[in-house]
Order: sequence, then structure tokens, then C-alpha cells
Amino acid sequence: SRVIAHLDLDCFYAQVETLRNPELRDKPLGVHQKSIVVTCNYEARKLGVKKLMSVKDAKEKCPQLVLVKGEDLTPYREMSYKVTELLGEFSPLVERLGFDENFVDITEIVEKRLEQLQQSGCSRVCVSGHVYNNQALDSRDPMHVRLAIGSQVAEELRETLAARLGLTGCAGVASNKLLAKLVSGTFKPNQQTLLLPESCGDLMRGLDGVQKVPGIGYKTAQRLETLGVRSVCDLQAFPTAALEKELGVSSARRIQKLSYGEDDSPVVPSGPPQSISDEDSFKKCSSEAEVKEKMEELLPNLLDRISKDGRQPRTVRLSIRQFSSTPRWFSRESRQCPLPPHLLQKLRKESSSAVAPLVDILMKLFRKMIDVELPFHLTLLSICFSNLQELPSSEKGSIGFYLKQMSPPAGSGKRGREVEDVPQGEGSASWNQNCPRPGTPKGRKHTEEKQSDGKQRGIPGFPVGHIDQEIFRELPEEIQKELISEKHR
Repeated sequence: SRVIAHLDLDCFYAQVETLRNPELRDKPLGVHQKSIVVTCNYEARKLGVKKLMSVKDAKEKCPQLVLVKGEDLTPYREMSYKVTELLGEFSPLVERLGFDENFVDITEIVEKRLEQLQQSGCSRVCVSGHVYNNQALDSRDPMHVRLAIGSQVAEELRETLAARLGLTGCAGVASNKLLAKLVSGTFKPNQQTLLLPESCGDLMRGLDGVQKVPGIGYKTAQRLETLGVRSVCDLQAFPTAALEKELGVSSARRIQKLSYGEDDSPVVPSGPPQSISDEDSFKKCSSEAEVKEKMEELLPNLLDRISKDGRQPRTVRLSIRQFSSTPRWFSRESRQCPLPPHLLQKLRKESSSAVAPLVDILMKLFRKMIDVELPFHLTLLSICFSNLQELPSSEKGSIGFYLKQMSPPAGSGKRGREVEDVPQGEGSASWNQNCPRPGTPKGRKHTEEKQSDGKQRGIPGFPVGHIDQEIFRELPEEIQKELISEKHR
């Protein structure tokens, strides 16, 4: 009897850029990373511009297109936290999904309003927005009534985001997270859709394939295809015993439940990130001097974010990706170590003085992975601070500590993103339903990357067609995940 709302902001990066520069309103706008248009507003879409278009093709299609460079993720990250914080005023159960999506468990609000409705003696309930399949509402069905009230709450959430933050978005209202997410994009932009239980089967069967089901990722979809399972109907009809033999009991039962729209995963409040990281991808880095330079570029923004976060990291991790012409899923290599006490002191007092000793530590980790006496070719370097802990209580008493706590989680500079430590596993690019962990946001898992040979075997979930995979690979991971998740919507 839960009521879950899924909110998905319309062309989020483009909206943020318009808020930063109101002169862009009503103009065709594209946000680009490297030479790819990663998102665009609806004015641009009406003129033929699409996500993942090359900048060159987009300008040819729409000469009046205004392009904004979107490599600095800071404004998007900060606005994303404002959205989640605002939704938290309605319900304590708000779960972030990347930058532009949130689940909100509105069950408690609905129950209170239902009680007030019953006390007033009023039995008439109206739906806000659309109803999937235009299904008629049965006012005698308690679940129908609850979901209808939920649609009213969802409309209030959207109206509040528009009034206080200037953002529009779509919403889906259903009895669980899976269904709410799937139905939210039925009507776009700036609209919402209610799914009644009787239409669940139609929604699931209407999906293009099993890979469209959140929680069924690329690898699982590939394995299912070898079994002849391509559609949701195929998965529903496939013998459970045979599926368990191929995927294991737990995974088989989980994905068959998903195929029927069954999902009992809770909305888990996101909380602060479990780690703070920043990374850069590039075509080539092949000397120690270049590696040090990349580290020195990444560290200041990272240390600034740590300072504003207010907690103290105890571990630092360095990850690299070496060039490979062979497609691989697990192409990153990492080493980590504890931060020494003298460095923790510097992080608390004067973080800029910590850059040089941190580079020394990171270079030691680097040499454990790379024999610098031999030629090497890196295409990515990532630095992550984890094991974040509250400062000692003596420091909590200082006014500086409380001022830091009042600050929202801050953004980094270019290419940055929060990344949490979650097990590597299978799942949707935007929602890993397979790994629920209390207190842990679901949507910021590292995407496993795979080198391309230029053919269909390339980056998992990559929208093959009009974009060079080499260019795609250079985009920040947050952008990659959004674009891949768009393909699966």
C-alpha cells in the first residue's frame, strides 16, 4: 500500500544554464562536453537537435543553436542538492538518482490526507495529471484513492520546485519505485502520470525489451538474449528453474519479479556521499611529469569539497585506466592507503599545503601499478577520498564547524562528481536496484567501462550510431551515465 513518486527534471543541465543566464530562455540551447551535445532544451529539440549529436552536426541542423560548455559540473551538482533538500521538506524519505532524478516516499503524507478526507465526510477524489492508459478511477478501491491523493502530492512537489527553484520536471506516481520510474516519462515535458495497479501489466509488456527494466543491466540482458529471452513477455514465460540454473536463484527470482512490476525496495534517504572523488579522462598521458600535473589539477577542487563537507577522510585511492584496443568490462586498476596523521592535520588547517605531500603519496600508489621504466599509456586518472568521518567533538564545538555544517554539499571544478564505494555489480546505468544499502544513495555507482574496437562490441549500453566511442569515453562519467540511462528510458 505504498505510494511512491519519481521526479525527473526536464533537460536538467539546460535548465540550470538558463537560470544562470536568463537571456538563454526561449532560445535553442545545447550543453556540450568535448565535441558532443550531451543535452539540449526542447526549443533545440523542435529544430532537430538531439542528445549525443556531435557539435558539428547540431550546428548544421540548427545554425542558431546556442552552445554552453558543460564540463564544470559544479552548478549542476549544487542545484541537484537543492532539489533533494527541498523535497526533503515534504518527506524524510528522498533518494537521489544521479543529478536530475529523485524518489520520494509519500505514503505517510497520503495516509494523513486520506484520514482528513474521511473525517470531512468527502468521498470524491480527483487525479492530478494523466492516468496511464486513461484507466478510470474507482473511488471504492482504497488503493486507487491513495494513488489519486499521491498524484495531488506529486503536483505540489512539482509546483514547489518551479516556484522556489525555477525548475520543471515530470513525475510518476505508483505503488513502488520501479513502476513510478517507468511511468514518469509517459508524458513530457513538465507533466505527470499516475499508474493504477490494473495497468501494471500493460506498462511492463509495453517496454521495448528486458534491458528497459531498471535493475536489469547490460550483462544480464546479454545473457538473457543467449537464452532467447528478449522481451519482458519472454522473461515472464521463461521457466524459473532454467533461469535459476543460468543466473543463480537470487538473481533469477529478482529479475522475474521485476518483469511483473514487483519491487519491494525501499526509498533510502541518500545522505552525504560516502566518498568524494574527481577524475579526468584524456587521449594520452605517458610520463610521470604528466601524471603529477593531472594530480595537481584535480587535488585543489577535491580538497575544497572536503573542507566544505565538514568530515575528514581517512583513506585515499588512486585509480587509473590504461589504453587497450581489446574490449574489456573491468578496465580500471586501483590502489589505496590510509592518510598519515600529519596530513590529516594539514587537511584541517590549511588544505593547500597538503597538495605536495598528497602528490607524493599518490605517486607511490601509481608506481605500484605502473612500471615507470617501461612505456605506458593512460586514458584516465581518478583520485578518491573515502572513509569519511566526523571531526572530533572538540572541533565540532567551534563556530567554524557549524558554519561548515550549514553549507550544502559543495561542487567541485571540472569533471568532478561524487562517487560512493558500492560493490561493482550489474544494474541499470541510472539505478542499481540490485544493491540496496541503508544510508547509501543508489545512483552514483562507478560505471564499468569497456574499450571499443569500433564495432558493436563497445561501451556497454552505448547508443551506437552517430557518435565516436572514443569521444564518448572522454566525457565525465556522470555525463556518460546520464546519456546511457536516457537510452534505456
